[in-house]
Amino acid sequence: MATPTTSRLHHYLLPALPSRPPRTSSSSAPSVQGPSRRPTSRLYCSSPPVRVGAPPSGKGGEYRPSLADDFLLAFFRAKMVEEVGWDSQKPGYEGLIEVANRLMIKGKSASETEQSAVRVLQALFPPLLLVLFKALLAPIANGQLASMMVARATALSCQWLMGTCSVNSVTLPNGKSLSSGVFVEKCKYLEESKCLGICINTCKLPTQTFFKDHMGVDLYMEPNFEDYSCQFNFGVPPPPIDTDKALKEPCLDICTNARRRRELGSSGGPDGLCPQV
Repeated sequence: MATPTTSRLHHYLLPALPSRPPRTSSSSAPSVQGPSRRPTSRLYCSSPPVRVGAPPSGKGGEYRPSLADDFLLAFFRAKMVEEVGWDSQKPGYEGLIEVANRLMIKGKSASETEQSAVRVLQALFPPLLLVLFKALLAPIANGQLASMMVARATALSCQWLMGTCSVNSVTLPNGKSLSSGVFVEKCKYLEESKCLGICINTCKLPTQTFFKDHMGVDLYMEPNFEDYSCQFNFGVPPPPIDTDKALKEPCLDICTNARRRRELGSSGGPDGLCPQV
């Protein structure tokens, strides 16, 4: 059998190419432009770049919990249930808010509720860890190192509870600026509880007390009851109770109990202040 020639191999192995029209000189005929070619699509092997500092994907930059966040929620709720002695039948965050409401009801006073919430926060950490942190890390650089550490830990591990937050700079009592703040864009705990008293007695006051007494870090929390944002100021001592502006705020408009009191013609506490505070 005859061996195929080189021209025959090219014929079988290479696809047929469209024949080119013969060239014509510019003097004999006008140039003819060929048909436009379709743009070829490119396949990229890597994901598109993500802008640093961009909000998490989701509706309006809303924080979307991960599996780790679900674990933290369940762990925190379990500790709160141990303190309260009661659990809600509702799952997830909605059930957590009901347990927080029961914590408020259980306490005979605001101070008792605060101490119960402090015990819940203590139960989240190994006791030796808190002792070592307060003894070894808190005194370094007048507490500035510890303040920056807990600010980053809070922003990293507590978004499941509060929503989207970020580390920012705060002004210390000595006038120095330090990146030991955490800004919560819209606190989910306040928004879901709909209660200023729950915010003050189960979050703000006990959290300030916990960090000072058990970790050796000053903390002043400034909740904004108009837009539900909150500013954590680690390294800044809180003002005296009688001058803390957060404790002088009236009940929230979204508070169910406040709405009922308005319907009955009662303002609740003096000057319309939340009776739970």
